[in-house]
Amino acid sequence: MNLSTLLFEIIDSVAVITLNRPKKLNAFNQAMLHDFINALDHCDADDHIKAIVITGAGRAFCSGADLSGGENTFKNEFDNSKSYSEDFNRDSGGILTLRMFNCLKPILVACNGPAVGVGATLQLAADIRIASTAASYSFPFARRGIAPDACSSWFLPKIVGISKALEWSYSGDKISSDEARNASLISYLTSPEDLIAETLSIADKITTNSSPVSIASTRQMMWSLSSYPSPEEAHIIDSKVIQSRGSSNDAVEGVMSFLEKRKATFRNKVSSDMPSAYPWVKSKFEKED
Repeated sequence: MNLSTLLFEIIDSVAVITLNRPKKLNAFNQAMLHDFINALDHCDADDHIKAIVITGAGRAFCSGADLSGGENTFKNEFDNSKSYSEDFNRDSGGILTLRMFNCLKPILVACNGPAVGVGATLQLAADIRIASTAASYSFPFARRGIAPDACSSWFLPKIVGISKALEWSYSGDKISSDEARNASLISYLTSPEDLIAETLSIADKITTNSSPVSIASTRQMMWSLSSYPSPEEAHIIDSKVIQSRGSSNDAVEGVMSFLEKRKATFRNKVSSDMPSAYPWVKSKFEKED
Protein backbone atom coordinates (compact mmCIF):
# COMPACT_ATOMS: atom_id res chain seq x y z
CA MET A 1 0.00 0.00 0.00
CA ASN A 2 1.12 3.53 -0.74
CA LEU A 3 -0.01 5.54 2.31
CA SER A 4 1.01 9.17 2.68
CA THR A 5 -0.65 10.00 6.02
CA LEU A 6 -0.62 6.68 7.88
CA LEU A 7 1.94 4.14 9.01
CA PHE A 8 0.97 0.49 8.63
CA GLU A 9 2.68 -2.45 10.27
CA ILE A 10 1.72 -5.96 11.31
CA ILE A 11 2.73 -7.12 14.78
CA ASP A 12 2.09 -10.85 15.00
CA SER A 13 -1.45 -10.98 13.56
CA VAL A 14 -2.49 -7.42 14.47
CA ALA A 15 -2.43 -4.56 11.98
CA VAL A 16 -1.31 -1.33 13.66
CA ILE A 17 -2.45 1.79 11.82
CA THR A 18 -0.78 4.98 13.01
CA LEU A 19 -2.00 8.45 12.08
CA ASN A 20 1.24 10.00 10.86
CA ARG A 21 1.05 13.77 10.53
CA PRO A 22 2.70 14.57 13.87
CA LYS A 23 3.75 18.10 12.89
CA LYS A 24 0.05 18.82 12.25
CA LEU A 25 -1.00 16.88 15.38
CA ASN A 26 -2.33 14.24 12.97
CA ALA A 27 -5.04 16.57 11.64
CA PHE A 28 -7.55 14.72 9.48
CA ASN A 29 -7.76 15.52 5.76
CA GLN A 30 -8.95 13.89 2.53
CA ALA A 31 -5.66 12.07 2.00
CA MET A 32 -6.01 10.48 5.43
CA LEU A 33 -9.57 9.42 4.66
CA HIS A 34 -8.50 7.63 1.48
CA ASP A 35 -5.47 6.08 3.21
CA PHE A 36 -7.75 4.76 5.96
CA ILE A 37 -10.17 3.23 3.46
CA ASN A 38 -7.30 1.52 1.63
CA ALA A 39 -5.82 0.21 4.88
CA LEU A 40 -9.16 -1.18 6.10
CA ASP A 41 -9.82 -2.81 2.71
CA HIS A 42 -6.41 -4.45 2.96
CA CYS A 43 -7.10 -5.70 6.49
CA ASP A 44 -10.43 -7.25 5.52
CA ALA A 45 -8.83 -9.06 2.57
CA ASP A 46 -5.82 -10.42 4.50
CA ASP A 47 -6.77 -13.54 6.46
CA HIS A 48 -3.52 -13.36 8.44
CA ILE A 49 -4.74 -10.14 10.10
CA LYS A 50 -6.98 -10.92 13.07
CA ALA A 51 -7.44 -7.44 14.59
CA ILE A 52 -6.72 -3.76 13.93
CA VAL A 53 -5.22 -1.18 16.30
CA ILE A 54 -5.43 2.55 15.52
CA THR A 55 -3.15 5.03 17.26
CA GLY A 56 -1.40 8.35 16.63
CA ALA A 57 2.21 9.42 16.10
CA GLY A 58 3.70 12.07 18.35
CA ARG A 59 1.93 13.75 21.24
CA ALA A 60 -1.61 13.83 19.79
CA PHE A 61 -4.00 11.19 18.57
CA CYS A 62 -5.75 13.57 16.16
CA SER A 63 -6.42 17.29 16.51
CA GLY A 64 -9.53 17.12 14.33
CA ALA A 65 -10.12 18.36 10.80
CA ASP A 66 -7.23 20.16 9.17
CA LEU A 67 -8.27 23.81 9.46
CA SER A 68 -5.54 25.15 7.17
CA GLY A 69 -8.24 25.93 4.59
CA GLY A 70 -9.36 28.77 6.83
CA GLU A 71 -12.91 29.99 6.25
CA ASN A 72 -13.41 27.42 3.48
CA THR A 73 -12.35 24.41 5.59
CA PHE A 74 -15.78 22.88 5.96
CA LYS A 75 -16.84 23.78 2.43
CA ASN A 76 -13.92 21.93 0.89
CA GLU A 77 -13.36 19.10 3.33
CA PHE A 78 -16.26 16.96 2.15
CA ASP A 79 -15.57 16.87 -1.57
CA ASN A 80 -16.60 13.27 -2.17
CA SER A 81 -20.17 13.36 -3.45
CA LYS A 82 -19.16 11.80 -6.78
CA SER A 83 -19.06 8.41 -5.05
CA TYR A 84 -22.70 8.62 -4.03
CA SER A 85 -26.06 9.20 -5.65
CA GLU A 86 -27.14 12.12 -3.44
CA ASP A 87 -26.92 15.75 -4.45
CA PHE A 88 -25.01 16.67 -1.28
CA ASN A 89 -21.47 16.04 -0.12
CA ARG A 90 -20.86 13.20 2.32
CA ASP A 91 -19.12 14.01 5.61
CA SER A 92 -15.61 12.55 5.38
CA GLY A 93 -15.56 11.37 8.98
CA GLY A 94 -18.82 9.51 8.39
CA ILE A 95 -17.45 7.78 5.31
CA LEU A 96 -14.61 6.51 7.51
CA THR A 97 -16.78 5.40 10.44
CA LEU A 98 -19.21 3.64 8.10
CA ARG A 99 -16.25 1.75 6.62
CA MET A 100 -15.12 0.89 10.14
CA PHE A 101 -18.69 -0.18 10.99
CA ASN A 102 -18.61 -2.61 8.04
CA CYS A 103 -15.15 -3.96 8.86
CA LEU A 104 -14.85 -7.71 9.46
CA LYS A 105 -11.97 -7.49 11.95
CA PRO A 106 -12.14 -6.21 15.54
CA ILE A 107 -10.96 -2.61 15.82
CA LEU A 108 -9.22 -1.24 18.90
CA VAL A 109 -8.10 2.35 19.45
CA ALA A 110 -5.00 3.18 21.48
CA CYS A 111 -5.58 6.88 22.15
CA ASN A 112 -2.18 8.35 22.98
CA GLY A 113 -3.04 12.05 23.35
CA PRO A 114 -5.60 14.75 22.59
CA ALA A 115 -8.48 13.61 20.34
CA VAL A 116 -10.54 16.53 19.07
CA GLY A 117 -13.51 16.62 16.69
CA VAL A 118 -13.17 13.86 14.14
CA GLY A 119 -10.21 12.65 16.18
CA ALA A 120 -12.72 11.74 18.88
CA THR A 121 -15.66 10.73 16.70
CA LEU A 122 -13.71 8.32 14.46
CA GLN A 123 -12.93 6.33 17.60
CA LEU A 124 -16.61 5.69 18.27
CA ALA A 125 -16.83 3.04 15.54
CA ALA A 126 -14.11 0.98 17.22
CA ASP A 127 -15.02 -2.03 19.36
CA ILE A 128 -12.69 -1.28 22.27
CA ARG A 129 -11.11 2.04 23.17
CA ILE A 130 -7.98 2.17 25.32
CA ALA A 131 -6.44 5.48 26.38
CA SER A 132 -3.28 6.63 28.05
CA THR A 133 -3.42 9.09 30.93
CA ALA A 134 -2.14 11.69 28.45
CA ALA A 135 -5.30 11.38 26.35
CA SER A 136 -8.19 13.82 26.29
CA TYR A 137 -11.31 14.22 24.17
CA SER A 138 -13.45 17.02 22.81
CA PHE A 139 -16.51 17.28 20.60
CA PRO A 140 -16.24 21.00 19.70
CA PHE A 141 -18.58 21.12 16.71
CA ALA A 142 -21.03 23.65 18.13
CA ARG A 143 -18.08 25.89 19.03
CA ARG A 144 -17.07 25.85 15.35
CA GLY A 145 -20.58 26.63 14.17
CA ILE A 146 -21.15 23.18 12.67
CA ALA A 147 -22.71 19.95 13.97
CA PRO A 148 -21.45 16.53 15.09
CA ASP A 149 -19.75 14.52 12.36
CA ALA A 150 -18.77 10.93 11.60
CA CYS A 151 -22.17 9.43 12.50
CA SER A 152 -21.47 10.39 16.13
CA SER A 153 -25.14 11.26 16.60
CA TRP A 154 -25.71 7.50 16.22
CA PHE A 155 -22.61 6.13 17.97
CA LEU A 156 -22.03 8.46 20.93
CA PRO A 157 -25.42 8.14 22.70
CA LYS A 158 -25.15 4.36 22.44
CA ILE A 159 -21.80 4.45 24.20
CA VAL A 160 -22.23 7.09 26.92
CA GLY A 161 -25.99 7.70 26.99
CA ILE A 162 -28.02 10.53 25.51
CA SER A 163 -27.59 12.96 28.40
CA LYS A 164 -23.80 12.79 28.51
CA ALA A 165 -23.58 12.80 24.70
CA LEU A 166 -25.60 16.02 24.56
CA GLU A 167 -23.67 17.67 27.40
CA TRP A 168 -20.35 17.01 25.71
CA SER A 169 -21.64 18.05 22.28
CA TYR A 170 -23.32 21.24 23.49
CA SER A 171 -20.32 22.46 25.48
CA GLY A 172 -17.37 21.25 23.43
CA ASP A 173 -15.48 21.03 26.71
CA LYS A 174 -12.24 19.12 27.11
CA ILE A 175 -12.87 15.67 28.58
CA SER A 176 -10.09 14.12 30.64
CA SER A 177 -9.14 10.48 30.31
CA ASP A 178 -10.54 9.87 33.82
CA GLU A 179 -13.91 11.40 32.90
CA ALA A 180 -13.94 9.43 29.64
CA ARG A 181 -13.31 6.22 31.60
CA ASN A 182 -16.04 7.00 34.13
CA ALA A 183 -18.53 7.61 31.29
CA SER A 184 -17.51 4.37 29.52
CA LEU A 185 -16.18 6.21 26.46
CA ILE A 186 -13.02 4.17 27.03
CA SER A 187 -12.72 0.70 28.51
CA TYR A 188 -9.13 0.76 29.73
CA LEU A 189 -6.76 3.47 31.00
CA THR A 190 -3.00 2.93 30.98
CA SER A 191 0.24 4.81 31.36
CA PRO A 192 1.60 6.31 28.12
CA GLU A 193 4.51 3.88 28.04
CA ASP A 194 2.23 0.84 28.40
CA LEU A 195 -0.46 1.92 25.94
CA ILE A 196 0.52 -0.04 22.83
CA ALA A 197 1.61 -3.16 24.72
CA GLU A 198 -1.66 -3.20 26.68
CA THR A 199 -3.72 -2.69 23.53
CA LEU A 200 -1.89 -5.48 21.69
CA SER A 201 -2.45 -7.73 24.70
CA ILE A 202 -6.19 -7.07 24.57
CA ALA A 203 -6.22 -7.67 20.81
CA ASP A 204 -4.50 -11.01 21.37
CA LYS A 205 -6.92 -11.96 24.16
CA ILE A 206 -10.01 -11.41 22.03
CA THR A 207 -8.73 -13.21 18.94
CA THR A 208 -6.22 -15.93 19.81
CA ASN A 209 -8.67 -18.67 20.81
CA SER A 210 -11.62 -17.77 18.60
CA SER A 211 -12.65 -18.48 15.02
CA PRO A 212 -11.99 -15.44 12.78
CA VAL A 213 -15.24 -16.07 10.88
CA SER A 214 -17.18 -16.31 14.13
CA ILE A 215 -15.59 -13.06 15.31
CA ALA A 216 -16.44 -11.31 12.03
CA SER A 217 -20.03 -12.59 12.20
CA THR A 218 -20.35 -11.57 15.85
CA ARG A 219 -19.00 -8.09 15.13
CA GLN A 220 -21.51 -7.48 12.37
CA MET A 221 -24.38 -9.00 14.34
CA MET A 222 -23.74 -6.95 17.49
CA TRP A 223 -23.23 -3.62 15.72
CA SER A 224 -26.18 -3.92 13.36
CA LEU A 225 -28.77 -6.02 15.18
CA SER A 226 -28.47 -4.22 18.52
CA SER A 227 -30.22 -1.20 17.00
CA TYR A 228 -33.19 -3.20 15.67
CA PRO A 229 -36.51 -2.23 17.32
CA SER A 230 -37.33 -5.85 18.20
CA PRO A 231 -35.40 -9.06 18.91
CA GLU A 232 -37.59 -10.86 16.35
CA GLU A 233 -35.51 -9.74 13.36
CA ALA A 234 -32.32 -10.42 15.29
CA HIS A 235 -33.50 -13.96 15.97
CA ILE A 236 -33.91 -14.60 12.26
CA ILE A 237 -30.32 -13.57 11.60
CA ASP A 238 -29.07 -15.42 14.68
CA SER A 239 -30.71 -18.60 13.42
CA LYS A 240 -29.30 -18.31 9.91
CA VAL A 241 -25.78 -17.63 11.17
CA ILE A 242 -25.88 -20.40 13.78
CA GLN A 243 -27.11 -22.85 11.14
CA SER A 244 -24.31 -21.84 8.78
CA ARG A 245 -21.62 -21.87 11.45
CA GLY A 246 -22.94 -25.09 12.99
CA SER A 247 -22.24 -27.01 9.80
CA SER A 248 -18.80 -25.46 9.28
CA ASN A 249 -15.37 -27.03 9.71
CA ASP A 250 -14.73 -24.51 12.47
CA ALA A 251 -17.66 -25.86 14.50
CA VAL A 252 -16.30 -29.40 14.25
CA GLU A 253 -12.87 -28.16 15.30
CA GLY A 254 -14.32 -26.14 18.16
CA VAL A 255 -16.12 -29.17 19.62
CA MET A 256 -13.30 -31.67 19.07
CA SER A 257 -10.61 -29.36 20.49
CA PHE A 258 -12.74 -28.97 23.62
CA LEU A 259 -13.28 -32.71 23.98
CA GLU A 260 -9.63 -33.47 23.28
CA LYS A 261 -8.47 -30.70 25.64
CA ARG A 262 -6.26 -28.98 23.05
CA LYS A 263 -5.98 -25.59 21.40
CA ALA A 264 -8.30 -25.19 18.42
CA THR A 265 -6.97 -24.59 14.92
CA PHE A 266 -9.68 -22.79 12.98
CA ARG A 267 -9.26 -22.97 9.21
CA ASN A 268 -12.32 -21.16 7.85
CA LYS A 269 -11.42 -17.77 6.35
CA VAL A 270 -13.13 -14.42 6.58
CA SER A 271 -12.31 -13.74 2.93
CA SER A 272 -14.23 -16.79 1.68
CA ASP A 273 -16.30 -18.46 4.40
CA MET A 274 -18.65 -15.85 5.84
CA PRO A 275 -22.23 -17.13 6.38
CA SER A 276 -24.35 -16.88 3.23
CA ALA A 277 -26.82 -14.63 5.07
CA TYR A 278 -24.12 -11.94 5.32
CA PRO A 279 -24.48 -9.04 4.70
CA TRP A 280 -27.86 -9.03 6.38
CA VAL A 281 -28.09 -5.25 6.58
CA LYS A 282 -27.79 -3.11 3.46
CA SER A 283 -27.33 0.62 3.65
CA LYS A 284 -29.84 2.71 1.76
CA PHE A 285 -26.89 4.89 0.85
CA GLU A 286 -25.14 2.38 -1.38
CA LYS A 287 -22.34 3.57 -3.63
CA GLU A 288 -23.10 3.68 -7.30
CA ASP A 289 -21.29 1.21 -9.54
